[in-house]
Amino acid sequence: MSCRHVFPDMTAIACTSFTEAMFMVERGDADLAMIPLENSTAGRVEEIYRLMPKTHLHIIAEHFEPVNHCLLGIKGTAIHQLKTVTSHPQALAQCDQHIKQLSLEPIAGYDTAGLASEISKGNDVTRAAIASSLAAELYGLDILQENFQDVSGNTTRFLILSKNAGLAEYEADSAYITSLMFTVRNIPAALYKALGGFATNGINMVKLESYMGSGEPTGSRFHLDIEGHPDDRMMQYALKELAFFTQEMRVLGTYKAHAFRASNRLLPE
Repeated sequence: MSCRHVFPDMTAIACTSFTEAMFMVERGDADLAMIPLENSTAGRVEEIYRLMPKTHLHIIAEHFEPVNHCLLGIKGTAIHQLKTVTSHPQALAQCDQHIKQLSLEPIAGYDTAGLASEISKGNDVTRAAIASSLAAELYGLDILQENFQDVSGNTTRFLILSKNAGLAEYEADSAYITSLMFTVRNIPAALYKALGGFATNGINMVKLESYMGSGEPTGSRFHLDIEGHPDDRMMQYALKELAFFTQEMRVLGTYKAHAFRASNRLLPE
């Protein structure tokens, strides 16, 4: 649905995993990948942070998609007949309270639409899936309950990835996000020192995530989103200070901030 909303004239290719989607773009078999990074209710999609360093993809844009999770069953199913519900762990987490209210057993699977397709091929009225209204349309399922998510305003942030770098041209009156990954040097207070340049230069950090992805027990990697463009002089000073205190630093992309940020002032971290 996100692909439809952002790229209505492009052909969407379904993939069985985020890994497959990202490496299709890496190989040149697809132009873009649209990958969810975080949700306002369930938090980050952790595996994306580990996948990004394994590719050479660039972030060229972001998109915030309002989530309408639907409880789906085969034709003729009544809610009181249900015993289990299956979906991606993120979707299950976003609907946890409603699942408990119906006393359903949650069963985690690899992707929402694929699981909706799976139950559509059977004849079991005790099984439900949590997926989109589009999945119901595609697989001929009944929508037993719309807006099944626990929190209204539930929103997922997507990254749009490309094989080619697409640095947005700097315009003084536009808002930008720069995303990067880095590993700090093994010295006391390295992270504090690395990020200090953003404070002294008036650059706002909107997201900081740590994760282990190098195979080593030390040297955590960090994903950082900051408000700014590398062509801005103060941003250049901040990035130079960050680079001094890091073992490695990779700018993933600079792109215009989505309009959702201005109206909602960011997802909770």
